[in-house]
Amino acid sequence: MSEESSTLADIPGLVRIENAGKEELTAHCMELTHAVYPHHQVYGQYCTIHEYVDCPPEQAYDYLRQGHHLEEWTCSLRDFAPTGTPGLWVGHDRLEDDTRIYCKVLANPEAMTVDYHCSWDQGEKLWMIYLMRVVPAPLVLDKPGSVITWTNCRHPYYDDNPRPDLAPRPDRPWVGDYWDLFYAGHTVEMRNLKAILEHRHRNGLPVGSAPARAVAR
Repeated sequence: MSEESSTLADIPGLVRIENAGKEELTAHCMELTHAVYPHHQVYGQYCTIHEYVDCPPEQAYDYLRQGHHLEEWTCSLRDFAPTGTPGLWVGHDRLEDDTRIYCKVLANPEAMTVDYHCSWDQGEKLWMIYLMRVVPAPLVLDKPGSVITWTNCRHPYYDDNPRPDLAPRPDRPWVGDYWDLFYAGHTVEMRNLKAILEHRHRNGLPVGSAPARAVAR
């Protein structure tokens, strides 16, 4: 037995061909495959969606990395303007009246990842993290275009507002109250994103647009 195998053998709970065998491994996977899944099991801790978009990946990534485009493809984020802190913008989430949302974009051109770090009411701790990646469709689907993935993790603050004193009014619902609708809401927004990118690419239009307000520096 190799040193690596010996080390792995000491770890409880691993299921590998070496300790389960082909038949047992297949049976275990069948046990984990169901026709129906409880809502909390699918959407409880993480929310991931994905979509094919008929637009070159470089253009899709460039569009996403420019945070002001959130005003185009999201359902409710509007009126972004720089805060004075480099890279940090503030806008309104019209999901609820008088609710400010802060956002900073962290993008990696080599991996084509775009992460939106956001929060309601305050910009000191950006805990609502929207993780997006653009994958060249020729690599994974053998056709032109892009595959875009989007994941949210259920941060504890979704269940417990850390700064209720900053809410515009005591009865304003909290963003975490909408968690069970995240999959559906984000699916609507991903379809908006797809429609915008495909329409502009198909018609030879610039994919991106200029921000309505000055860029934060």
